[in-house]
Amino acid sequence: MISHPCDACGASIEADDIDAYGDAFLVHVRAAHADWPYPDQAVRNVGAGTIRLEGAPTERLDTIGAIEVHPVTADRIDDFLELFDHKVFAGFPQWSACYCLEPHEVLPDGENPGMRPWRERRTEMAERLRSGATVGYLAYVDGDVAGWVNASHRSAYSLYRRNDDEDDSTIGVSCFAIAPPYRFHGLAKALLDRVVADASGRGAAWLEAYPFNDGREGNNPDFRGPRSMYDQRGFTEVKVRQRDTVVRRPVAD
Repeated sequence: MISHPCDACGASIEADDIDAYGDAFLVHVRAAHADWPYPDQAVRNVGAGTIRLEGAPTERLDTIGAIEVHPVTADRIDDFLELFDHKVFAGFPQWSACYCLEPHEVLPDGENPGMRPWRERRTEMAERLRSGATVGYLAYVDGDVAGWVNASHRSAYSLYRRNDDEDDSTIGVSCFAIAPPYRFHGLAKALLDRVVADASGRGAAWLEAYPFNDGREGNNPDFRGPRSMYDQRGFTEVKVRQRDTVVRRPVAD
């Protein structure tokens, strides 16, 4: 039996398992929080995410140990799932169904990623990693998985693909996800440096990224990475858009 209070009002919600808790959470929200504008499946995902993230630390550590970065091969998919199941969205259960799938998705007009069940999204991303359709890296601190970067070719992204001749020769750095205790300790930089170092071996001619123009406010993680991090590594501005800026650099540099 699972019992957990609603974070918004403190009411106790009980269910037999995590998926049943998502259903019970939806019933509670519709009865007690009628002003919540989110689709039913998104609310279920938040409820399930609240349980998956229960007890995950949210406080930043003052110091951390050695950082190692490794590509996500088949034997590291379980580490990726551990990071996204139980760590990286601590404090943000509303993002817990992400699994870094959004940059790859082609969604019908008006639909959002939260409308799909979290288990479905989890399975799809695991299959993408296993097949090589998505390429990413994991950062470890003293052997514990602590961070991720999605560094697939631009042709693999529905969000960034331009359908031109450079899609297959451009690696797009789309998303970072760092567990709260390890933020602002250099994990994103270490992940990006490994992406840069491996790019030529992956047959790429260009590296590209999409930092937000205004960063992110408060504790809201800047999952695109700060513009300054790319500037320091030789990325130059290509195009300023409404929310973000396209920056890129040649792999040969």
